Amino acid sequence: MSLHRSHLHFKGEKSFYSGKVRDVYYFDTLVAMVVSDRISAFDHVLPKPIPYKGQVLNQIALHFLEASKNLVPNWLIASPDPNVSIGYACEPVKVEMVVRGYLAGHAWRTYQSGTRTLCGVTMPDGLNQHDALPSPIITPTTKANEGHDEDISADEILKRGIVSAEIWEKMCDYALKLFQFGQEMAKERGLILVDTKYEFGVHEGKLLLIDEIHTPDSSRYYYLDGYADRQAKGLPQKQLSKEFVREWLMSRGFQGKTGEVMPDMPDEFVLEISERYIELYQLITGKEFIRENQENLTQRIENNVNTFLENHLSS
Repeated sequence: MSLHRSHLHFKGEKSFYSGKVRDVYYFDTLVAMVVSDRISAFDHVLPKPIPYKGQVLNQIALHFLEASKNLVPNWLIASPDPNVSIGYACEPVKVEMVVRGYLAGHAWRTYQSGTRTLCGVTMPDGLNQHDALPSPIITPTTKANEGHDEDISADEILKRGIVSAEIWEKMCDYALKLFQFGQEMAKERGLILVDTKYEFGVHEGKLLLIDEIHTPDSSRYYYLDGYADRQAKGLPQKQLSKEFVREWLMSRGFQGKTGEVMPDMPDEFVLEISERYIELYQLITGKEFIRENQENLTQRIENNVNTFLENHLSS
């Protein structure tokens, strides 16, 4: 049994929001984030869930939120279930902070087209795909509730008044600190953190890191071993990320554009995706992945979250 759509019932629940991957339940001062097994690409949710993907994402995010909490304050309070995180209810900043250390993915496709400016940031000539950038860059996007996120420059963010100059400066500082920290942790595990995204929110006037961090849904990783040799020979980089899903879709004529038909994913490809997610968890955390019992998955989540809420409210 996989968790595709959660229709759960929690005590004291005030409202509910279903995102591309996460189902978010709001309480008076708390938010419970249930990480489903859905997978999205090109801002479209694919039709089949990926077994254990939600557990992988939640537990990788927990690993990094716990490790970085003294570097950047975050929203997390507890994880009462392998698929659930509970934290402070924040007012989200409607900007995703995309940090890039290498020329890959969307940045490479932009660069390959001949464009050298992305989100107001200029990239130098003479780079190849997968090359390291001179230094990490921030290429923010607007955070869309539905449809595509859009590239935006820092100047436009301030011009529109999406955030104040003070908050923007702090978001940039936090994002670059987290990226450096993530790269150091990845290197210890034989990986390269290529690019990632961070989201922030405000709680009681304080800027907090929210949502996930350094998961394969929000980040791209290369294998460190052999990276330089493959790059020197112009070979594709071995990577652990969701990019291989995007490439699979693109090879079948789907990039999320109007009129394109999403191809059906065969079961063997679904299982391949699941195993890649589990492999990344084990690589990046150094821990063995425990495949939790998937029987009565929704009942398990309801029981665990309601028990936490009862204890939290009575304490």
